[in-house]
Amino acid sequence: MSHAPMMMVAGSLFAMATPPDGGMLPPLILFAVMVGIFYFIVLQPMQRKQTKVQEFQKAIKVGDRVITTGGMYGQVTKVSNDVIQLQIADKVRVDVARQAIGGYQGQPAVVDSSNQ
Repeated sequence: MSHAPMMMVAGSLFAMATPPDGGMLPPLILFAVMVGIFYFIVLQPMQRKQTKVQEFQKAIKVGDRVITTGGMYGQVTKVSNDVIQLQIADKVRVDVARQAIGGYQGQPAVVDSSNQ
């Protein structure tokens, strides 16, 4: 998503908010506007993404076919609070951290592995 349209809107808001005497806006108002823009462009989308990841990781159950953020495919054979056991081959099972599960096999990743 491009932030250019948001910056154009912010610039327009600053231009419209200039006092008629040609002076500057009080620094507190400018700071409040900048914090608001930062919140809606950066923080709110990050919070939504984090909530989605947490819901996904809580919903993992035995039998799910998943992929780890490291690229290991397997079927979930055991689930505990912090550890998920995956069967990656015949008679080969590995324990991985719940946070290392990146998504379901064959579907887009839920967890962004570049941030790990």
